Amino acid sequence: MGIFTVRDAIKLSEERGFDLVEIAPQAVPPVCKIIDFGKFKYEQQKREKIQKKNQTVSILKEIRLHPNTDVHDFDFKAKHAINFLEEGNKVKVSVMFKGREMAYTEKGEELLNRFIERMDDLAKVESPIKMEGRNMNVILAPQSKKGKKK
Repeated sequence: MGIFTVRDAIKLSEERGFDLVEIAPQAVPPVCKIIDFGKFKYEQQKREKIQKKNQTVSILKEIRLHPNTDVHDFDFKAKHAINFLEEGNKVKVSVMFKGREMAYTEKGEELLNRFIERMDDLAKVESPIKMEGRNMNVILAPQSKKGKKK
């Protein structure tokens, strides 16, 4: 509509029965709109609600192993990881070392690599294998969001 003084803009908005709303206060001159403010707030809340609804929350589930974890236990924990990944959650696989096991960290790395191979078709490695204190961790994220609907 052009550039108006504040008084003229307020007068114009009152004549039309709407509110004068400042849209961009940092602009020179500031940008204002003549709109129904109640309707504007309602539509804004509606947009925010839709955005919140479409937003996905990923949960980090943890699976703990030891360097001498047996084959059956490994398979059992792998099945749990598969369920977590199908639900759309991330999985943190940790190998915990106690006492003298710290001397055999390559055994833990081998175990994590085997776990990654098992999950190859369902997950991708989000953060590589790394040692944090007495734990060796890797984080796996689901490859597709299709499992979320189940």
